[in-house]
Amino acid sequence: MKTFLTIAKTLLKLLVAGAISLFLFLFTMGFADGPWGVVPGGSFAETSQPAPADWSFAKEYDTVEFQLEEPVSSRTSWIMEHNNRIFIPSGYMNSTVGKIWKQWPMHAEKNGNALLRIDGQVFEVRMQRTKEAAVLAPILSELARKYMGMVPPIEDKVLAGMQQQVISNNLWVFELVGRS
Repeated sequence: MKTFLTIAKTLLKLLVAGAISLFLFLFTMGFADGPWGVVPGGSFAETSQPAPADWSFAKEYDTVEFQLEEPVSSRTSWIMEHNNRIFIPSGYMNSTVGKIWKQWPMHAEKNGNALLRIDGQVFEVRMQRTKEAAVLAPILSELARKYMGMVPPIEDKVLAGMQQQVISNNLWVFELVGRS
């Protein structure tokens, strides 16, 4: 019995030490120059510039980093480009993990001012959520091509399922536009 209590105390100490370490790590990342993988980070250090009119250079980038201005936080995300317009998705919004982990889409919907970092260049953008089927069809097709490994043309059944994810608020899509 004494051995069991000793083991239990040791495990509890390790658990508390791990929780404190995780908290300190996440707190420290809030001051970092951008995110670290899936871990959100702080504000970007580079000087920002106006968004370009032509985003075609971003077509084949798998991930980019963006920083919300309110509240200040940065993260890594997928990106889709179509007809010189760029979009960032946020999936799993209705899942338990999504509801806990993904607070940024709600902040972006309230105040869409953001910075987008691509290869060390930082652009001033505004994130605008879109649900329009006509706008989303080619964007969802690009999402399927880049991140689901599908070869265009994407089947209508797949696109309809993705569109249903948008309608059910499980998939949010933001267009990044220049600030006026």
